[in-house]
Amino acid sequence: MSLPKYYEFYGLFLSALKDRNVHSIKELQTTIASSSHLSADALLEMLPSGKQTVFKNRIGWAKTYLKKAGMIDSPKKGFFVITDAGFSLLNSGKEITDEYLAQLSPAFSEFKYGHTAGSTSQPIAVTLPIVQADETPEETLERVYGDINKQLCDDLLTEIMQQSPAFFEQLVVDLMVAMNYGDGFVTKYSGDDGIDGIIHEDKLGFNLIYIQAKRWQTNITIGKPELQKFAGAMMGPPRIEKGLFITTAKFSQGAKDFANAQHIILVDGQKLTELMVEYDLGVSTQKVYKIKRIDSDYFSDND
Repeated sequence: MSLPKYYEFYGLFLSALKDRNVHSIKELQTTIASSSHLSADALLEMLPSGKQTVFKNRIGWAKTYLKKAGMIDSPKKGFFVITDAGFSLLNSGKEITDEYLAQLSPAFSEFKYGHTAGSTSQPIAVTLPIVQADETPEETLERVYGDINKQLCDDLLTEIMQQSPAFFEQLVVDLMVAMNYGDGFVTKYSGDDGIDGIIHEDKLGFNLIYIQAKRWQTNITIGKPELQKFAGAMMGPPRIEKGLFITTAKFSQGAKDFANAQHIILVDGQKLTELMVEYDLGVSTQKVYKIKRIDSDYFSDND
């Protein structure tokens, strides 16, 4: 039997979790391989990069999409459990496709397609962006590169949420240092007046940036009151003009408006993980693809 596509693993993945217990990804891979009756050769087929089997890669994408759709959850790294929504979907007998997941989950639709598909009560047609005839090869590469990075950012946020608040505060300082904002340190846990980190923009410490770091649940929206508390802490003494509020959650429009007026920079969970990827914090390069072109200088006439 040939390897199923990633979306053809959705039902198999949920079925492997139907006992409603927590299972490791290795256990799930074994169960899915057995239930799908895949041959040894199919299971050993490698990606062109040679870094991973096609089977594990497709299982990984199925896991990512099901988790984003709210059909499975990860109580700890590498372990998964089916949610109530996933259990209901499995028992519905419906074919589980990307289109159907987009109808059920706005979060999945936004993650997969970059927009909300619509309500579950109004089925809509969703165009799968797997192959687009009007794209050049370079455009396709850019789009797929973006999809891979979106998955990486989502996995990063999940990993961050499994760490301690102290780890998160250090992560934020490390990110500022990686972005060349200067030397920084995490403040003490008591008597820090709500300031979690301080960045010295210059070597003598004349210019300071105060940091507030909140590792809160990703579905929480931070409002204006939290920003007002941070602004109060910036009043000192000493009075600090620059502030950075970083969180794994989101910000309300009121919080954004207040921050703009107070010279406070806001970084939510999505922006945080994008910066971590851009500045190589908590990630490593798996494969480098070089796009080459003809060197016209080499072939030009040299009279």
